Amino acid sequence: MFTKKVLAIILGGGQGSRLYPLTESRSKPAVPIAGKFRLVDIPISNCINSEIKRMYVLTQFNSASLNRHIKNTYHFSFFSKAFVDVLAAEQTPMSDNWFQGTADAVRQSMHHFLGHEWDYALILSGDQLYQMDYNFMLEQHENAQADISIATIPVNAKEATSFGILKSDENNEITSFIEKPEAKLLPDWTSDVSDEMKSQNRNYLASMGIYVFNRDLLVELMKNPDTVDFGKEIIPQSINDHKVMSYQYEGYWTDIGNIDSFFEANLGLTDNIPKFNLYDKNKRIYTRARMLPTSKISGTTMNRSVISEGCIIQAAKIDKSVIGIRSRIGHESTVINTYMMGCDYYETLDEIENRKIDILMGIGERCFIKNAIIDKNCRIGDDVRINGGKHLKDKETDKYVIRDGIVVIKKGAVIPRGYVI
Repeated sequence: MFTKKVLAIILGGGQGSRLYPLTESRSKPAVPIAGKFRLVDIPISNCINSEIKRMYVLTQFNSASLNRHIKNTYHFSFFSKAFVDVLAAEQTPMSDNWFQGTADAVRQSMHHFLGHEWDYALILSGDQLYQMDYNFMLEQHENAQADISIATIPVNAKEATSFGILKSDENNEITSFIEKPEAKLLPDWTSDVSDEMKSQNRNYLASMGIYVFNRDLLVELMKNPDTVDFGKEIIPQSINDHKVMSYQYEGYWTDIGNIDSFFEANLGLTDNIPKFNLYDKNKRIYTRARMLPTSKISGTTMNRSVISEGCIIQAAKIDKSVIGIRSRIGHESTVINTYMMGCDYYETLDEIENRKIDILMGIGERCFIKNAIIDKNCRIGDDVRINGGKHLKDKETDKYVIRDGIVVIKKGAVIPRGYVI
């Protein structure tokens, strides 16, 4: 185990504009996923499962909810040196700028890291969905006496044009790098992969944005203020001067880069055997412990759906959908291909029975919802029809956004009775 040798640095990303409007009032790592978790829970849980319990999360946009989530979730023993701390961009005598990129974020935060003892920095992304034991990567790094290790995943030719592609030799040492290569260049960029990957035509190694750096080298590299990004600058520039190794990972991994990939990753959890396994006792995903009641479902036909705790559901039908915590769905409503994030609190019986609230939180009665993401604390009135799909053009209003045919209801939005999208 590398518990005492490793410091984990989780990069929260920039403004998260490609995930807008989910990032309108929260940072990308704080976006709710899978009904009850947040994106940042994924790398933190991977670290905890790998016995790595010293973590920094770097962020600079809308970090209040992320701070609150981490403060309320990750409590370690008083006598332990374990911690998860959020570092937001700050003005210091050395810098008065926002983080300019992934490497610049690490550079500006380096004085915090150097207050701890560590041999290796494990640098992770805060917006990916996967389950990995980092000890295998660290063991390979140490055994190979590498300076830098990069987690790579075999991809096919169609996917390769969207990634930074690395070429490795028979010893897994990286010899060259190209950013988003054109299809005509790909024949020169194949690497040695397993027989299983070859059978799937996954012959190209894509960088996963997961790195291991030796402490002294990282400190040295951070002295150059002109390099601001790991993937575009530091990694390509290091290949010729340092021993850079590829750690091939062949499990499930997806980059939550935009609304479409976020939507697909969540709905993928409804598969009979999902690629991302929430039910593996050895790879648990941790999140805030909530004392919620069990969900109550009445008269509903359900198929391939995931229902979180504390829901009250009286819908007619729910199909291939993820329903988040404290969700309410009214009589005779139909929900298909939808991720409903749920609510942060319940409305009281007095407010409901005495009609002190015009439109209740959740989905009302006789609604039809398809191909949608419903952010937290939304109020959808009775007889609302939302029919997302490729027939809809991209659009933004004060209540919702349409991206790639997916209707995203903004956090806290109120959709009037009878409204049609």
